[in-house]
Parts: sequence; structure tokens; C-alpha cells
Amino acid sequence: MPTLSNYHHFAGRHHETGVIHNYYAHSGAQAPHTGQPYSEALLLGISGGIAMGYFTFAYKGYDPHVALLTRNTFDPLETLLSRLGASREFRKTNKPEKAVRNVIDLLENGEPALVWADRWSLPYNALQHDDGMWGNFPIIVFGYEPEEDRVHIADRASVPLSVTLDELMASRARIKKDKFQILHLGLPDPERLPAAVSSGIWDCINLFTEKPPKGTRKNFGFAAYEHWISLLRKAKQRLSWEKEFPAGSKMYAALVSTFDHMGTTGILGDADRALYADFLDEATVVLSKSALREPAAQFRESSAAWRQLGRVLLPDGVPSLRETRELMTKRRHLFINEGNAAVPRMAQIDQRLAELRAEAQDQFPLNKTEVQDLRDAIATQLEIIHDIEKIAVRQLRSSMSQ
Repeated sequence: MPTLSNYHHFAGRHHETGVIHNYYAHSGAQAPHTGQPYSEALLLGISGGIAMGYFTFAYKGYDPHVALLTRNTFDPLETLLSRLGASREFRKTNKPEKAVRNVIDLLENGEPALVWADRWSLPYNALQHDDGMWGNFPIIVFGYEPEEDRVHIADRASVPLSVTLDELMASRARIKKDKFQILHLGLPDPERLPAAVSSGIWDCINLFTEKPPKGTRKNFGFAAYEHWISLLRKAKQRLSWEKEFPAGSKMYAALVSTFDHMGTTGILGDADRALYADFLDEATVVLSKSALREPAAQFRESSAAWRQLGRVLLPDGVPSLRETRELMTKRRHLFINEGNAAVPRMAQIDQRLAELRAEAQDQFPLNKTEVQDLRDAIATQLEIIHDIEKIAVRQLRSSMSQ
């Protein structure tokens, strides 16, 4: 089975928008306003853009953790492809042999295969996991060398990745709903781009200001910022950080999980705000609305404020927390730039992070007063982000209403 010698697209950074960017870049699809491949920023905006969601989870046998939603989470991939007018043909099978054949057929036809695989069990992610950890996302298979037993993959890294055929098949089979799923994807319809961009912007506005399609209002948008700030400052409140994340391994887990959820693309750690600003710059051209440059600038200010939040969560002045932030950032950098070659060093980082967590359990690096000061500092930085984005969304609504 051939490897596509002309496949060299590895710029995408997100599980969904990044993979679709790579796929369309290889296909030769060009955005009408640039004459270039559909950018990941443009795909983010069309899919519903950025958002704010705040949740906490506590499962038996695991540390409690914070889960942030920094972009639209309501069927973003289907929303994106539908708005682009791209035809979609899903193929599923329960038979491993047929699943392999489906990939081979595409490759022999000169096309990459868009398949779904469990991120936790793909070896190049180097993630420690158990049966309770799973998550299927699309990846691109662009080659297979049987004599070497290597499958070649494009998935968020800037370099080619690879696994054995058995490793890929185990990952594709792990989640029954998407078992051996493959997608044959048609090209975007350029004429639908203005409507797609406009709909995506209104999704973003509504996710910040209106009741969400699902879930509790206080967990989304500006209400989520206000709710989170309250949980940080009011110790007696239900689900407060004082109760849910007391000093020790639980607070360490809250700080780490929050920081981790801030970096869904690349290593910037800004909750995708700069990428969304790039989208708005493109939208000014697509929609002929120069007023969109104002909220774009405001979201770039928000990007800086989110990056500062990372430094507040894991501050320089606390050596173990600073080391945690630096190690997590380095791990992302290693994966993006080196892929498979970085797996041993990623494992070493994970081991050191486990040691830091154990140290936090035995002797947390902050006393009671410093813990409260840290929670207050986080709340203060969230207020700054809230205020910046309140202006940005107001400007966005005004621009779209003109």
C-alpha cells in the first residue's frame, strides 16, 4: 500500500479544525478571499468560534479537576462541514480486515484517509490511561509501509507521526460508537463562505451572552466567568475552591488541569483567543466589514490576559509550580516539533510531574494565607479577562449589526 509522496501538510494544531485544515490543504481547496488553503483560524470561526465554559469533576479514584471549554463544543465539526457545504460520506464496519481495506482503497486512489482514533491509546501521545479515559478524534492516515509495519499519520504535530498497524487498529476499535469510522470528505463550496462566517460569528456572540443549547447557563459565557470568580472568593459556597480544591494534591490538580485546558492549539496557552482574532481579520475581508478589526484587536488583548492567567495559576515565585508550568509547556513543544522522537522525554516529564504532585500532597508549597492570596489573584485575573471580552463581544455584535 503506497505512502502519498505528495502529502506534506502538518500545520494544523487542533484535533478537529487542525486536521480539517491539513486535509483541505492537501486537497488543494483554496479560500476565495486569499487564494490559499482554508486557514485553521477561518475553520475555528466557522465552527462556532471561541467560548467560555467552566466545569469541575470529581470521580472516585482520581483527583478532582477543572475542565474549561474555550471554543464551541456543540457539534463543532459537523457545524463546520455543513456550513462549508462539504459532502460527507461516512463508512463504518465491525470487521478489522474491511477497515484496513477502506484505508488502502483511498490511499491507492491517491487520497489520504480521515479516520477516528482514541487519543489516549495512540502511542505518540504518551498518555498514561486506564479504561475510564477515552476520546475519539479524527486523524489523517497518509501512508502505510507493510514491510516496516508503520502507518504514517498527520495529527496536530508539525512532523509526520507513525504507529504500527496493530496500534492504529486498537485505537480505532476502542470506542464502539466510532469503531473503524472513516470519512470521505468533499470540497468546500466557496459561495457559501460569507454565510458560514456570519453564522459562526453569531454562534460565538450567543455562546457568551445567551442560554447555551445544552447545560446550565451559569457554566457558559460571561456567567461562567462570574460563577468561577465567586467559587474562588466565597469559601462557603457550594463547589467553592476552598471545599473542592483544598491545599494539597487537589489544589495542585486544579491548577494543573486549568492550565492544561487553556492550550487547545499549540503552546500559546491563550484559550485560542489569538487564533480567533486572526479569524476576525479574515472575516473583515469575507464580509466586507472593516469594523471587525476592533474586536479582533480586543481579542488579542484577551490572548495576552489569558497567557498572564497561566503565570498566575502556576507562578514564578513558587518554584514547584513554576517548574510544573515550564514542564507542561515543554511537553507540548516537544510533541508539536518532534512527534514520535519526543516520546521518551515526554515520559520523563510525566514522571517528574507525578513527583511534583506527590510533593504537593505531602507538603504544599503555600501556607493558608498564600493559598487564599493565590485564589484571589486568579479571580482578579479572570475579572480582567471578563472585562476585556465583554468589550470584544459588544464590539462584535455592533459590527455584525451594521
